[in-house]
Amino acid sequence: MTVPRVLVVDDDDSIREITQIALEVVGGWEVLSANGGEPALALAREHHPDAVLLDVMMPEMDGPTTFAHLRADAATSDIPVILLTAKVQVGDRQAWSDIDVVGVIAKPFDPMTLHSQVAEMLGWVGGQVP
Repeated sequence: MTVPRVLVVDDDDSIREITQIALEVVGGWEVLSANGGEPALALAREHHPDAVLLDVMMPEMDGPTTFAHLRADAATSDIPVILLTAKVQVGDRQAWSDIDVVGVIAKPFDPMTLHSQVAEMLGWVGGQVP
């Protein structure tokens, strides 16, 4: 079991900061952050995080495009991805069923339970990477 390293990708500085604080302080995880798709791809290649939390709506390169690039690169194709979006409603899971994401977390989320929500989606027992 190791402490998870998670890459948080969001163009909104406040969302990125609260997500990082929630995962580091509450979850005890290591967090890398990127403000868009291009820097996220570089960080994913360099650090190979245990998971990526990826905003859907971003300028220049949106979440689905970033996800496609992660999957197309042999160095990052195996990293699990969870989408973060303000555009999710009950039943919207089908909108993402055509891409191989682990799950979808709606914004705003509860910072106090975010790490356990992510860990549950990824099957990380006790918030640790198996």
